[in-house]
Amino acid sequence: MTGGPAVRTAGRDHLAPLDGLRGFAVAAVLLFHAGHLSGGFLGVDLFFVLSGFLITRLLLTEAAGRGRIDLAAFWGRRARRLLPALTVMGLLTLPAAWAFGSPALLGSALDDAPWVAVQGVNWHFITERIGYWNASGTRLFSHLWSIAVEWQFYLAWPLVVAAAGRGRAGERRVAVLAAAGALASAALMRDLGDAVDTTRAYEGTDTRAFALLLGALAATAPVRELCARVPRRAVDGICALLGGGLVASWVLTGGQSSPGLFRGGMFAHSLAAAALIALLARTADGYVGRLVGSAVPRRLGEWSYSLYLWHWPVYLLLPDPVFGVGGWGRTALAIGMSLVAAVLSKVWVEDPVRFRAGWASGRRGLVALSAAAAVAVVVWAAVPRPHPGAGTVDVNRLMAP
Repeated sequence: MTGGPAVRTAGRDHLAPLDGLRGFAVAAVLLFHAGHLSGGFLGVDLFFVLSGFLITRLLLTEAAGRGRIDLAAFWGRRARRLLPALTVMGLLTLPAAWAFGSPALLGSALDDAPWVAVQGVNWHFITERIGYWNASGTRLFSHLWSIAVEWQFYLAWPLVVAAAGRGRAGERRVAVLAAAGALASAALMRDLGDAVDTTRAYEGTDTRAFALLLGALAATAPVRELCARVPRRAVDGICALLGGGLVASWVLTGGQSSPGLFRGGMFAHSLAAAALIALLARTADGYVGRLVGSAVPRRLGEWSYSLYLWHWPVYLLLPDPVFGVGGWGRTALAIGMSLVAAVLSKVWVEDPVRFRAGWASGRRGLVALSAAAAVAVVVWAAVPRPHPGAGTVDVNRLMAP
């Protein structure tokens, strides 16, 4: 891959504009969950597209360089990247819910926690008919449906790339499979998106796979070759239009009731994101690339995973109003607290485990993972379950003389 300024982040090279896109995506989600940006939930799609692009680029690079893909090593890297911060957040959130949350909030968190642990919480919400749009405010782990979708994709897609990505035509085969899978996924979303409750279409791995697969498509040789034909002087204009279109969709989309959202609107958003990512990866040193990859969005992007993990429990457990402050003031306080938690998580948990902890790889890594799982089970079992009806009004006492 050619082009563009790279920044050194925790010992690895990153294209600054892609980290910046993460920053914009997490900002959109934070504002949406605070009630200030009606279409900010589409930032999750941008995350999906970025994830599909980055892991497919890594897999194809490994296949081209070594002639094969070490799947165990890939899954080990994903586990070191994602599981430590997720585990710490869960271990601290459950006691915090016991101390500061309502009985209903704690009860749902205890019910959902095992599904979070096995990365299947999105299907738990679907099968239990826990509507994303009307019940997420009662679930401390409702935001983790998207992490589960990514994990499920990480388990399946590398197998496809490993099988199809070999040889001189490997990347073209991967491109065809990614495009076909994205179209099939979008068609399934269209079919299921007509329901009164769109949680099945919104949280299903199969219905959301198109965003990840469009990102994967953007990482393949045919798309790189297409981007290479775009004149450099035209790239900034195209990127500005694409980026402006994404931001406009975040502002103008009014939630699940928006016309066309599940009938191609979300697919169009992901397609625009994939095109933007492919162009920025090809020509990262243009004006738009430097703007998107500037210091503030890039740093926010580096914290985005931990920030996404922590913001929702903070939002739900923080009183409203807090110290007499509501609205934007409470939002600023909640985001500030989430940022502090995210930075501490990255500095004390994510980066040490990912880059400096020898015990986190190989057999020692499996032992450490098993120990962490055991601790999580102990904490889950130790947190007292609330009594049914706790915190509610006793009607009999109200009617007593």
